[in-house]
Amino acid sequence: MRQLLIQVPRGSGSIVLQAARRREGTDLLLVEASDGGQATDLVVVHIANSRVDQLLADVQEVDGLRISLIPRGVMTLQPPAERAARQVVDVTPRSALEIVLGGLQSVGSWTGFLGYAAAAGVVVWIGLFTNTVYLLTAAMLIAPYAGPAMNAAIATARGDAALLGRSLLRYGASLSLTIAVAAALSRLFRQQIATDQMVAVSQLSSAAVLLPLAAGAAGALTLVQSDRNSLVSGAAVGLLVAASLAPPAGLIGMAGAVGEWDMAISGAFLLALQLIGINLSGAAVFRWYGLSPTGVRYRRGRPWVARATAAVSLAALAALVVWQLWDRPQLQRSSRAERAAETIKQVVDDSGFAALAEADVRFTRADIRGQHTLLGVLYVQRTAGDLSDGDIRERLLASIHRRLRQEDFAATPLIDVTVLHAPDRGERSARP
Repeated sequence: MRQLLIQVPRGSGSIVLQAARRREGTDLLLVEASDGGQATDLVVVHIANSRVDQLLADVQEVDGLRISLIPRGVMTLQPPAERAARQVVDVTPRSALEIVLGGLQSVGSWTGFLGYAAAAGVVVWIGLFTNTVYLLTAAMLIAPYAGPAMNAAIATARGDAALLGRSLLRYGASLSLTIAVAAALSRLFRQQIATDQMVAVSQLSSAAVLLPLAAGAAGALTLVQSDRNSLVSGAAVGLLVAASLAPPAGLIGMAGAVGEWDMAISGAFLLALQLIGINLSGAAVFRWYGLSPTGVRYRRGRPWVARATAAVSLAALAALVVWQLWDRPQLQRSSRAERAAETIKQVVDDSGFAALAEADVRFTRADIRGQHTLLGVLYVQRTAGDLSDGDIRERLLASIHRRLRQEDFAATPLIDVTVLHAPDRGERSARP
């Protein structure tokens, strides 16, 4: 439920009042007032979120119309008192006008915006440099990317080229500053090699596209839901959006500073995937909830801009996904390593003479020219007593290499197998 204060010239208040009654407004009040000596009518209206746009469309042609929209939910209570519980359950989505104007109002000053972007660059660098995961979370909390992300999605849904341009400008400025700060700190502290956390961020999964799609949809849902219709805070959703963007931005700056260009390419790919995915899913949710190129008191949208932006975003997302699936294992290292581990486990289980105790399979950052190094360290326990440890090791290595070649992992496997022995019955039953 929203409260509107509508000011019109004296005598036109009855028109607004009738329109509010048609749209099922409640607790309506018409007051004769004065504005700088000019006689006016002030109409106080309480109306469901979903009917705000309809009411404004009904009174749009009234001369001298002035509107104050209170961007907070209100509870209207009418007699009898026992119906109070039913009178405060309006949880319909916000009006399209409120969503658009709220997005425009969220654009703060450049000084504060860039200050947060620089601070996020410092914190994400510390987290990646010291392998401290909770500092990456802190960087996500202060990174100011959610505002431009949602404004870009609103602009795409409504075909507002001006808003889209401003959003992309703020996007580019903040991400560039974060990247530059991370690179400068790596230079300042004379970083020479990539850290474990940098390697982890650069390890992409074939399911990476799902995170930005979920982040964009969650961000849009937060903006369209009424005040008390969600248990998820805006800060939490902002953290989800920043989680998609802050780590890869820091990775690009740090990887470029230490000459790890493969990591920098992975970070740039991931950043592009996140930007486009967030915009596409966010715009789709906004359109689903009624945002369109034309709206009451907001006429900057162009249908062709909305269609063109959505088409370009969809084509770019499809191209990135195809690129990721084609360029393996560079852009699929996380999922390919997981699949390799499953293959190795299957080989050991099928061998009949050993059981897998532990397997650590991962792509390394080793700078070996012309190859993608898949490192595997296996611990197996013998299950057959007629083979020596050396025979078990050699047979397993041959089978693993053959299976990995058959499944075309496009990587050079460096596998080490250690054969472990369980204590015999006497040792296990012995007591100190």
